[in-house]
Amino acid sequence: MSNYTKLNKYKQQVADYFNARSNYDGSDFVNRRANHFLELLPLEKGYKVLDIATGTGLIAIPAAEIVGIQGKVVGVDIAAVLLKQAQKKIDALNSRNIELIEVDAEYLNFKENSFDAVLCCSALMVFKNIPAAFKDWYSFLKPGGIVAFNAYAETSLMTPAIIQSCSNCGISLPNIHEPLGTVQKCENLLTEAGFDNIEVTTEQFGKYMLVDDAKKIFDGSTWIHPENPLLQLPIEKKEQLKAEFARIIEGLATDKGVWHDITSFFVLARK
Repeated sequence: MSNYTKLNKYKQQVADYFNARSNYDGSDFVNRRANHFLELLPLEKGYKVLDIATGTGLIAIPAAEIVGIQGKVVGVDIAAVLLKQAQKKIDALNSRNIELIEVDAEYLNFKENSFDAVLCCSALMVFKNIPAAFKDWYSFLKPGGIVAFNAYAETSLMTPAIIQSCSNCGISLPNIHEPLGTVQKCENLLTEAGFDNIEVTTEQFGKYMLVDDAKKIFDGSTWIHPENPLLQLPIEKKEQLKAEFARIIEGLATDKGVWHDITSFFVLARK
């Protein structure tokens, strides 16, 4: 495992956020999402695969089993803690066709036509420049190669309630899911980068939550975005945001609880 990129301030925040998720593999949702992603991948033996934001290897390790010893998986991530977990699993399996690289995925320098597949499971929304990333991935792919990623609808993960609570407190919070927040937006960005044969599958991972559990989703500070107005807020303002979010959640409650929408797009395309 090697490291050749120094993180800027925003990417360090992203790394810190994911590094703090020490029980990442223990999440039922994370595993369901990864399994669904894997089911949609048309990987073949001998493929060379680039796994962007590989994390603990939930995609990379099964992908390596599929492509076999004739193939290879290169997993990149900026979260060193997650990469160490991935390496432990790789070592335990004695997998010899996976390479991990600690690096900011927006500063990769692979040669053109290097990979048969470029994958990115649940991380593309934190990229500062998604169109530029797609163009890079297009370059990295061999002709006919596949790109696969997933994204969330603009309305997913309590985002409307979070943004509304901020607005009610005089804070304009950007929606991190907006760039890829509809099927059309996913298709448009891929088309602009040169991809075709685009397929989008929409899945709902949402569920009803207890009101008290739903209130814990936003604490007045947890948000990832290059332009994040919550970073420097005083504690009193964060408490105000938390209380306003709780008030909004109470207003959303039904006899079943609070609906937690997790509309997810799984996207495949070819070069």
